[in-house]
Amino acid sequence: MKTLFITGATGGLGQALCPRFSESPCRIALHGFQNQAAGKGLIEQIRAKGNEADFYSADLREAKAIRAMFDQLQEKWGTIDLLINTAGTTKDALFNRLETEDWDDVLSVNLSGAFYCMQEAAKIMQPKGGGQIINIGSFAGKTGRIGQAAYSASKRGLIALTQSAAKEWGKDNIQVNAVCPGYLPTPMTAHLKPADAERLIGENQLRRTSSLEEVADFIHHLSTMKHVSGQVFNLDSRIG
Repeated sequence: MKTLFITGATGGLGQALCPRFSESPCRIALHGFQNQAAGKGLIEQIRAKGNEADFYSADLREAKAIRAMFDQLQEKWGTIDLLINTAGTTKDALFNRLETEDWDDVLSVNLSGAFYCMQEAAKIMQPKGGGQIINIGSFAGKTGRIGQAAYSASKRGLIALTQSAAKEWGKDNIQVNAVCPGYLPTPMTAHLKPADAERLIGENQLRRTSSLEEVADFIHHLSTMKHVSGQVFNLDSRIG
């Protein structure tokens, strides 16, 4: 039975991943910070399918909080096979208007938080002979976007972090990959004006984007592959 840990599980993508992975026997540790009520609902859904689930709340800007969270997980279930880092935030502003606090907050959650989680997960995976880590990146991290300096920088860093970890932990049989889902209708994109959302969709060669269910299907499939690591998968039709 696979044991997996999903950060940001109460967000839009996290809520799509839980039912997808629950279709097979598993144990799912859910992380959330600002929407704990949604976490309780997800636990009920997972348990209704005969699987085990537990919820953890931690501020991903705090290394000590993350360490304590993984200690609790290891104490309860003893292992972790798959870490999916979906947690993320954005504070959009033009470069010269971006506040220092907002820059620090985005980098702390999207990059440092993912790093701390990867580090703690690897400590559990290495002694048992391997595991998988899937980081949720962004096309913005590949190209940069106007008004998203902090978000783009954090996701570019996450992609590099993914590939560095893949090279370093390959000898430990730990697979590390990144998935860039493309535009999705989630709380993170809810602030976009309809015209801005249409513009993002229009940047796709196919003039459409993936759905939450399609992205969840892809991540689930990636988790079953045994010989893929250090890769960055773009799940829409933007080219650049």
